[in-house]
Amino acid sequence: MLKFARYVRAANVDDALEVLRFRKGAQVMGGGIWMRLSDRTYPCVIDLSDCGLNTIEETDEEFRIGAYVTLRDLEVDGRLNAATGNVLATAVHDIVGVQMRQLATVGGSVFGRFGFSDVICALLALDAEVELAEAGRIPLAQFVDMPYELDILTHVIVRKHDYRASYQCLRKAATDFATINACAAYWDGAWHVAVGSRPAKARLLTGDALGVASAKPTADELAHAIEAVRGLKYSSNLWGSERYRRHLAGVLAARAIVDAAPYTSPEAADAARAVCAGEEAIA
Repeated sequence: MLKFARYVRAANVDDALEVLRFRKGAQVMGGGIWMRLSDRTYPCVIDLSDCGLNTIEETDEEFRIGAYVTLRDLEVDGRLNAATGNVLATAVHDIVGVQMRQLATVGGSVFGRFGFSDVICALLALDAEVELAEAGRIPLAQFVDMPYELDILTHVIVRKHDYRASYQCLRKAATDFATINACAAYWDGAWHVAVGSRPAKARLLTGDALGVASAKPTADELAHAIEAVRGLKYSSNLWGSERYRRHLAGVLAARAIVDAAPYTSPEAADAARAVCAGEEAIA
């Protein structure tokens, strides 16, 4: 049975941070999704429900997503999804069910830095940062690899660009964890490709590391991208073997790039799709 020795409903983020720092064993409770599966007593949990972190705010430069925004809120926010190629809505759409997405929070999903996170994979391909109460704003790609600190994630920030993006994922069943996922986004003159569920933490490839320079990648560039993605480290678990993941990661990354690319020539688009089809056929 899940038990809390002490429950604190903080009035503001500063109060929550003080409790987190000075009460041993304290943890911030978001939607409490994975907590509910544990059989233990937490010394202290901190509820941020009264801290005003449950809204998505838009400015001329960015979207500010509060830590207590739910995955369902993320899924149905028309302005945010229209501005980001609908990758966030696509990424969360098959996470268990609407009831769970109404509880799971963006802050919990991102701060946990889970390897299986669809949310992190989609955000990594965008120009995204996290905002921490103590440390301030940090690029998401840097935050993913940071050690866990006694700090509170207050917002996820997505800076505005002219995004062309696509999210691709393979699951054994529609509501299962992802076996492998990939997100590709073209912005600021460069491709950004994130690969998650390796099953380790998601990784971002861009620039020379990805090997794709043009907005409308050629077949050769797609082949380079596939090799770059397959060059990441993969491993096996219940959802798939290392070899299976490595192969599929290349396919999904190429498919995401082709889906997002602004091909105007039918011949160029067909050539790009032929690369994906050829890779899919290789067992």
